[in-house]
Amino acid sequence: MEERQSSAPDAPRPATTAEARALSHPLRLRILRLVIDEALTNRQLAERLGRDPGTVLYHVRQLVRLGFLRAEPVRKGDSGHLERPYRITGKSWKLQVEQSRTWSTSVLDATREEVVDAGPRSTIAVQRLGVRLTDADVAALKRRLHAVADEFAARDSPDGRPVSLLLFAHRRRE
Repeated sequence: MEERQSSAPDAPRPATTAEARALSHPLRLRILRLVIDEALTNRQLAERLGRDPGTVLYHVRQLVRLGFLRAEPVRKGDSGHLERPYRITGKSWKLQVEQSRTWSTSVLDATREEVVDAGPRSTIAVQRLGVRLTDADVAALKRRLHAVADEFAARDSPDGRPVSLLLFAHRRRE
């Protein structure tokens, strides 16, 4: 079995403009999510995403160029054709993307597609509420959300079930 890279984050650094742009596309976020546990070829990615292989290949190449994916050695596929699988590098876990509407909505779009793809019984827990918080309370909330994410990233186990977590707090319109 191939060794799985831990998703436990190091101290994040600010993303470059090119990195932030790459992570601000829902299809690229979905590609990254699909290759966490196993290396997949462009054809396999396109099939799982229900997208044109040419479109997926464009996004895969962007992710490889920026170091988010690595190409693995060419292998012989089921049909006997040679194919190149891709695997996540974990770089995206080590970046802080500047909060922007484009990035935030891309994360939400990608998550929505993943939940739909996983089926109606895939949701483990959902909490949605609206509250009024002081600046100090908002800062405390951010610290707690980061702590929860770090705690469960450190628990990542090759024997565990694949689970995705989205911790998202936003300001409501006044």
